[in-house]
Amino acid sequence: MIKNQKFHEAIQILSQELENHSKSRAALSLLGYCYFQVQSFDAASDCYGQLTQIHPEVDEYKLAYAQSLYKAFIHKIWIRGFTRGQEYGGAVSQLMILIQKQSRMFFFTSVSEIPDCNEYSWLSTDLSYNIALCFYSLKQYAPALKHIADIIERGIREHPELSVGMTTEGIEVRSVGNTKVLHETALIEAFNLKAGIEYQLKNFDSAQEALTDMPPRAEEELDPVTLHNQALMNMEANPTQGFEKLQFLLQQNPFPPETFGNLLLLYAKYQYFDLAADVLAENAHLTYKFLTPYMYDFLDAMITQQTSPEEAYRKLDDMATKQTETLRKLTKQVQEARQNHDDDTVKKAVNEYDEALERYIPVLMSQAKIYWDLDNYAQVEKIFRKSVEFCNEHEVWKLNVAHVLFMQENKYKEAVGFYEPIVKKHYDNILSVSAIVLANLCVSYIMTSANEEAEELMRKIEKEEEQVAYDDPDKKIYHLCIVNLVIGTLYCAKGNYEFGISRIMKSLEPYNKKLGTDTWFYAKRCFLSLLENMAKHMIMLRDSVIQDIIQFLEHCEGNRTNKPRFRSTEKNTSHDLLVCCKFQVHSFSIVPKIFLRRVLKLCEDNGSEISDELYEAYGDVLAK
Repeated sequence: MIKNQKFHEAIQILSQELENHSKSRAALSLLGYCYFQVQSFDAASDCYGQLTQIHPEVDEYKLAYAQSLYKAFIHKIWIRGFTRGQEYGGAVSQLMILIQKQSRMFFFTSVSEIPDCNEYSWLSTDLSYNIALCFYSLKQYAPALKHIADIIERGIREHPELSVGMTTEGIEVRSVGNTKVLHETALIEAFNLKAGIEYQLKNFDSAQEALTDMPPRAEEELDPVTLHNQALMNMEANPTQGFEKLQFLLQQNPFPPETFGNLLLLYAKYQYFDLAADVLAENAHLTYKFLTPYMYDFLDAMITQQTSPEEAYRKLDDMATKQTETLRKLTKQVQEARQNHDDDTVKKAVNEYDEALERYIPVLMSQAKIYWDLDNYAQVEKIFRKSVEFCNEHEVWKLNVAHVLFMQENKYKEAVGFYEPIVKKHYDNILSVSAIVLANLCVSYIMTSANEEAEELMRKIEKEEEQVAYDDPDKKIYHLCIVNLVIGTLYCAKGNYEFGISRIMKSLEPYNKKLGTDTWFYAKRCFLSLLENMAKHMIMLRDSVIQDIIQFLEHCEGNRTNKPRFRSTEKNTSHDLLVCCKFQVHSFSIVPKIFLRRVLKLCEDNGSEISDELYEAYGDVLAK
């Protein structure tokens, strides 16, 4: 059975044998091997653990035990229990170094401390991966990627049947299963590590591609690490599925150690604070095992913010004080090391400084968000000014400073100074910049009378979108749509409805690609505001503009009929607006009661605020 790779059938027979002979060396050894082949590493470690106790003189069992523990994420083992045998001692030692490193009990200060993997040629693929992992831990991504590329190249060359890269190319291939050959190539581990590196470098498309380049397997065959990484890297596109995968992993034993913390942080990111609190309460035993004090305090502050913003701010302020003290201390260490020309100490201190800064930024932004939610933008700016000493070169800090300057409406010129470098840095790949950043920069240009710069930026966006549409006709890009929506909304807010509405209508072309739940949600607000002001006789539109609006709404209605893309509460909005506009064309000089009721109903149903003056002016109509 084992020769024919019928491991599950063999496990059943061997398990029955163990019931009769609980200390059978042959049964335990074969059972451990079978469990390892089907990726039941926890069960495999149990078998090999018993064998190391029954036969402590056999180093092969110790190596197999160590490998099983590592694969099962069980790193807190007694390293001293492993003695170096003549044949396998070096390999055992090598694996122990990796386990110690991953459990944060040990860290390589130099990759030269790693033994030469060529000495153990039968383990060379695994050791190449482990060396890449060490480089990754040292944030030396280039050499890590080199070792990963070697593993992948070797796997493709020696095992073309594993269909590496076929899924990315869109070729349908059957699952290769979790075979012994696949385990020996270390391809799954290599692709996961490559995805992690690309994710850290913010090359998100490359990270997703690394996951799809893996040898194809059915979802039920995926290992926990791959499932975890799929959830993490596809969260923006499909958060519901991502949360489901992380919740599923949390119920498994074992699961990747990062699962618990990442699930909680993602709940906080998407503002599911009640769910985060429930997970913490239901898994108190995991809190102390998988969360650092910093992460626990941060999550606690986030959850507290929902009921007591003042208390949350105090907790965050305490955290910020600790981090700033650490940053000042590390700054001093860097300066002293540079004066002493101690390059190793400088490098170490700079790495520690960067890590401390990455801990400080989320705390700072969470403090700022408390005042942002209160529309107290001046206080947000004050918080950012206090942190300029440490954060003035950090991309997240600069972006949020730009946002808060933009929101104050009298600091558009200053906002341009922060938005422009972000956009110019990625000008050759402008669609990689957030659409809202591009929109805000365009508005800032317009508000500072730099219309030519705004038009040039919009032409650049349009050109890149056309290229994407040519390369991939099915891909939906919303950058220019959002820019036009924001500009149109700005002009409507300033009272120039004719130009503003024309921008809104232009933003949703072509309708089959740009008209959706989110875009219509923002577009309809401008139309509702227009109709309300027309009902009040505060503005007048030319008949030709009204006809353009009717034609636009008819297109929206037709698109909604062909492709239902609206939430149930919005399905009739475009139709109701269309009726209003058609009625308005034929009754341009009066405000009929039926029209007014419909406009007011639309405003109320869609969350638009109706002024007290309007109620007073038309109280008799509203009462009926």
